[in-house]
Amino acid sequence: MATSSFWHSFADMQAITRDGPLVLERGEGVHVWDTTGRRYVDAAAGLWNCNVGHGRTEIGEAVARQVGRLASFSTFGDYSNPPAEELAERLAALAPFPAARAFLTSGGSDSVDTAVKLVRRYWSALGQPERRTVVSRESAYHGMHLGGTGLAGIEPNRAGYGELVPDTTRVPWDSAEALAKTIESLGEQHVAAFICEPVIGAGGILIPPPDYLAEVARICRETGVLLVLDEVITGFGRVGEWFAAHRFGVEPDLVLCAKGITSGYLPMGAVLAGERVSEPFYDGTVGLWRHGYTSSGHVAGSAAALANLDIIERERLIPRVRDAEVVLAEAFTPLAAHPLVGEVRTGTGLLTAVQLSTDALARDPALPAAVVAALRAEGVLTRAIGQGAVQVSPAFVITDEQIRDLAAAFATALDTALTAAPA
Repeated sequence: MATSSFWHSFADMQAITRDGPLVLERGEGVHVWDTTGRRYVDAAAGLWNCNVGHGRTEIGEAVARQVGRLASFSTFGDYSNPPAEELAERLAALAPFPAARAFLTSGGSDSVDTAVKLVRRYWSALGQPERRTVVSRESAYHGMHLGGTGLAGIEPNRAGYGELVPDTTRVPWDSAEALAKTIESLGEQHVAAFICEPVIGAGGILIPPPDYLAEVARICRETGVLLVLDEVITGFGRVGEWFAAHRFGVEPDLVLCAKGITSGYLPMGAVLAGERVSEPFYDGTVGLWRHGYTSSGHVAGSAAALANLDIIERERLIPRVRDAEVVLAEAFTPLAAHPLVGEVRTGTGLLTAVQLSTDALARDPALPAAVVAALRAEGVLTRAIGQGAVQVSPAFVITDEQIRDLAAAFATALDTALTAAPA
């Protein structure tokens, strides 16, 4: 086929040039349609982000009204705009700590890089510039800017770039004890922050062990290390609360968010900071903080976020997630008995991973791609994540019947892959 000029993200462009892209042209609810008119279930909510579902004209209309008045203007210095001001107030009210401040970005990777700079600048302002090390976890994903790539615990995402960010280190994803030992070995006076996803997303939808987050919060408090929760995936209802911090009962110093803040309708993100971190930036200690983005506090993006939050609240979609969590677990857990499946990870909101078995992956390393392809043939769009897991993270508007149909499609796709798999 003719070569396209469009360079895809996370893609083998030779394969796409050979086989051609899947071009999607419209969406409604949990469904999207390609240019041939074929309908698919969007089992991943786009990229974990289309929380309120596709085709929400209310969001587009809010953006159009705003663009007709003022589409964009810098928020550097003392510039602001009404949607950004309103969005910051709403985010502060939703934050899992009091007296929150909202630094608006244009996406999750921006929010991660902002946090890395913020925690280091914070300690420098307090006269402790040696506190530079940021600890992250194995299997973690924190976006693809320099900061997030340097912190990543998914090794292939770092391969080939060299050291991008100095003074970073990683610990096992499920061991609070390992975090404590790492801080002790480095010396707490050298550690700026610990960053973690409450539920690891791209690394395989890994749900934390009981009391893990409470324990790491305690460790951070006792050592003075700042606790940064990357809630780019889990924020805005994905786990059945506004933030996973609420569900797991922890109070971090910073919360990073994006994706569900607009349900992906426009790029937008935020760093929510508690009073401890924001104080030196507000009391004159820091003075001018030389950081920001062209689209920080973007006028139209803020309008999209406000309309999206209105939908979530008005339609009570977060309680809906808690109900759907039960149905999702009931529908997908039986798949664990399939010969190709090692386990099914459920129980935390609308996040599920169908993990292919170690033996099956050893026999056929291409099995995840084969399962994803078989799902597409069944009219389901999703992707492989982690070490041989298949992602399930649909929009909050999915019905119980659609969840059960989705699980049935997974069963059929697994059977197809089993038939084709090498003996």
